[in-house]
Amino acid sequence: MKQLTGLDVSFLSMETKNTYGHVNGLSIYDRPSADFDPFAAVRERLGVMVGHLEPLRRKVVEVPFELDRPYWVEDKDFDLDYHVRHIGLAPPGAADQLAEQVARIVGRPMDRTRPLWEAYVIEGLADGRWALLQKTHHATIDGAAGVIMMNMLTDETRDAKWQLEPRDWTGEDPPSRADMLQRAARNLAMNPVRQMRLSLNLLRDMADAAGVTSLSGAAAQARNSLGVITRRAQPTQEPSTSVSLPLTPAPPTPWNKSVTPHRRFAMRSTALSNLKRLKDATGGTLNDIVMAVCTGALRQYLIEHDALPDSPLRAMVPVSIRTGDEEDPWTNRVSAIVADLPTNCDDPLERVQLCREAMNVAKHQMDLVPADALGQVADYTSPVVAASAIRLVSRLKLADRVNSPINVVVSNVPGPRQPLYFAGARLDAYIPVSTISDGVGLNITVHSYGDRMDFGLIADRELVPDLWHLVDLHIDEVVRLFEATGAEWAVPQPPPPMRYGGDGVEPVPPSSEAVEQMIAARARLDTGTPATASAPAKSAAKKPAKKAPAKKRAAKTSAAKKTPAKKRAAAKKKAPAKKKAAKKSAAKKAPAKKSSARKKSSAKKS
Repeated sequence: MKQLTGLDVSFLSMETKNTYGHVNGLSIYDRPSADFDPFAAVRERLGVMVGHLEPLRRKVVEVPFELDRPYWVEDKDFDLDYHVRHIGLAPPGAADQLAEQVARIVGRPMDRTRPLWEAYVIEGLADGRWALLQKTHHATIDGAAGVIMMNMLTDETRDAKWQLEPRDWTGEDPPSRADMLQRAARNLAMNPVRQMRLSLNLLRDMADAAGVTSLSGAAAQARNSLGVITRRAQPTQEPSTSVSLPLTPAPPTPWNKSVTPHRRFAMRSTALSNLKRLKDATGGTLNDIVMAVCTGALRQYLIEHDALPDSPLRAMVPVSIRTGDEEDPWTNRVSAIVADLPTNCDDPLERVQLCREAMNVAKHQMDLVPADALGQVADYTSPVVAASAIRLVSRLKLADRVNSPINVVVSNVPGPRQPLYFAGARLDAYIPVSTISDGVGLNITVHSYGDRMDFGLIADRELVPDLWHLVDLHIDEVVRLFEATGAEWAVPQPPPPMRYGGDGVEPVPPSSEAVEQMIAARARLDTGTPATASAPAKSAAKKPAKKAPAKKRAAKTSAAKKTPAKKRAAAKKKAPAKKKAAKKSAAKKAPAKKSSARKKSSAKKS
């Protein structure tokens, strides 16, 4: 039994009936042979990992009246079949069908009486592949711990023998209410002493960082540092490089409102090597390019919805504060910086430069406070106070009345460069699926794996009804940056994945390359032949640049949020970007796909 840290508790406290604290990852694998059973393989491996990984077998035990931080207790009644689940997609198993299932799964809260994780094996993907959606509460692990778990779950070669052996473990009895109340009373009595010690340590660390030796100098340095961090700067019309903590409201956008329990999820990918070409062409970093791509996409989306503010948007960017000296790897060591996104700048190359400057300022402000202090401060926040405040904000829908201090969460997560395998199945893609909260109804998370860079966007279902269009705009911005820099593409940009079509989604027929992959997948299933790596798609790199100007759709797209009928009208107006891809390959099959979509709409929603 161990007590949760303050950061762990913060992810529990953030939860309301509409806001969830779990994060998710969608892994897409090939099928190595016709008789391969993904569900059996996943169940077997996770069953073994439970004995090795404490986070998979521990559950939360709350302290009465939330007087103290909860405890982790190993579950005596652990039920593997509750956690590992199996579902299938209705034909044809298109990308938006998969995304819809993901959105439904992540739009449900987790049962706090059990270990806080679930795994979903999803079969029926169009090209014969299968997916694994892992849903884990952020109170259990952070991103770095998730990487450790992924490395334990996968292999480095297709025929590798998995190294983990089953390990016995036993659960434990939860502490009694009387015992927890006694511990809470002792902790409350000691908190003032611990807070004083933390304050002195914070002063010392700030002084050491600034090279100050006297007590008065340390106090002055702390005062100056906190003054820089908490500067109250009103939004201006010019992109600012003096980013402060979000003490002032960010400009309003369509998604900065109270969220519902329902989610939308959309995904697209580009080549990591292409983004590296842009990095070299602009003299920045890969993260500068990612931030600039997100900025340009958001700018275009807001223009189309007649909602672009005069001042820059403000993004929260999660960062790891792990030092490498942590005694317990299974706890949260995360923080965040806040940076301006220069959406009010119309020059794509200038946006890259402004993103670089904003991120440098934000990182400098974070360096003013020691990483350890950021986690320790949370340990002295009362769980009942934090949870009550968040519930009150949700109940009163304050996000509809007061502008949020941030507009969007943007995260760039580096992944492995080498291919990974699961029980012989090759990992083809890993798409991040994050979380949203009241006032911040949009999250953009980017993850690299091999030469892929995957964009995973999650949003409130009502606030961003055309999320697939927004994710397409990210790829359009990559094209725009290549045109602005004159750089050569490293590899061609693949066409968008096949989309079944439906509420807010324009159908996209499969490309010729996708048709070939589906035929090959069916052949492998018929013969039992193992899958092999396929060559990159050979579509024209600059085809997306010929899309019709998106501004022509602005008036009607902005109305998409008002009524279901207008949503459908808005969706049909989004054809220019998608129809280019359809004409490029297998265009003659589009009518059949649309007819199929109408006939099977009820099957998809079941």
